[in-house]
Amino acid sequence: MASSNLTNLTIPSSSSSPNDPNPQIIYSRSHSFVGPSPRYPPPSDNNNSLFFLEEELSSNTDEEEQPLQRKFGPSDFQILKVIGQGAFGKVFMVRRKGSSDNNDGNEIFAMKVMRKDNIIKKNHVDYMKAERDILTKVLHPFIVPLRYSFQTKSKLYLILDFINGGHLFFQLCRQGIFSEDEARIYTAEIVSAVSHLHTKGIVHRDLKPENILMDSDGHVMLTDFGMSKEIDESERSNSLCGTTEYMAPEILLGKGHNKDADWWSVGVLLYEMITGKAPFTHTNRKKLQEKIIKEKVKLPPYLTGEAHSLLKGLLQKDPSTRLGSGPNGHEQIKNHKWFRTINWNKLEAREIQPKFKPADVSGKDCTANFDRCWTTMPLEDSPASTPTGGDHFQGYTYVAPNPWLSSSLM
Repeated sequence: MASSNLTNLTIPSSSSSPNDPNPQIIYSRSHSFVGPSPRYPPPSDNNNSLFFLEEELSSNTDEEEQPLQRKFGPSDFQILKVIGQGAFGKVFMVRRKGSSDNNDGNEIFAMKVMRKDNIIKKNHVDYMKAERDILTKVLHPFIVPLRYSFQTKSKLYLILDFINGGHLFFQLCRQGIFSEDEARIYTAEIVSAVSHLHTKGIVHRDLKPENILMDSDGHVMLTDFGMSKEIDESERSNSLCGTTEYMAPEILLGKGHNKDADWWSVGVLLYEMITGKAPFTHTNRKKLQEKIIKEKVKLPPYLTGEAHSLLKGLLQKDPSTRLGSGPNGHEQIKNHKWFRTINWNKLEAREIQPKFKPADVSGKDCTANFDRCWTTMPLEDSPASTPTGGDHFQGYTYVAPNPWLSSSLM
């Protein structure tokens, strides 16, 4: 689809039928694994106690699953802080009960809690099941690993490693912009993670700074697979999903998209890291969509020629000509001259140290790099109604392999 053919565009409606198997979703920036800004006011109620309903503590709806493995539930984890809130629930920093503090920090986790009634109401059951399934299939040094998943009658739980450097959006807000040298390592780590997903047939579809965490050493960790999908090389998805500022033109046009859409988002991320804003912005969502589809990207003159070349390649509106398209497109990106100083083997062994590290990290359970609008919330996993109409989430329970770093998963 050449940009010259986009003059008479029609942007698909973002509304969808409750029975639509591919619900159309446009996420605002606040709907992320760890929210960037105080869009959700803290509850007015002053009860700071953590509680679970008795029926939830005793409930395990996956009784037929993994009979030889220990089953986990909410009561196995102590909530320490709220670190985020999204469309379907909260994210907590938790400690697994009965664990030792001297266990290399592996017993501090992030617990993502999602309400089943909200998921079913918004027709997102397939997305939530896909998120869990995808996380069980990927293991990469720059992707937050899943340790456990389980459910109660009213909620779904994902237990992931807690990454204590906060998210990239938080650091961008603090720092303003990154230099090209700083951004090069982060972008290379993101490219490495996205390439791994694509080799597994997985498209992330919601790459944005809020979904990229930083560990205490400054390495990025990709998270939040709620919009991800497994797509064959020849397959296309027509779902309108993601966050508008980072959505590729082909998604907005509803013409069908595949993994090439992720490379557009990587281009937007790089542009934002080194300029301080996304390439296309507007307060009106429809006008923003029109700009993404029709407007030529403007590249600041202070960027190097190599950065211009890479951004032009990633931000091609026609996915077939976009840098990274095709079966081995990720190799084209890795071989781009802007990355000529990157040794990809050393990078993926985490031997290349980022030039910037998150400040104020005082320990494995430190939340200084998370917005206080979350960390000051009451420590409460609120009750939720139990949905009717059968079990939509059979097979949700998961315990990561032991030992965790199994070569068979790489």
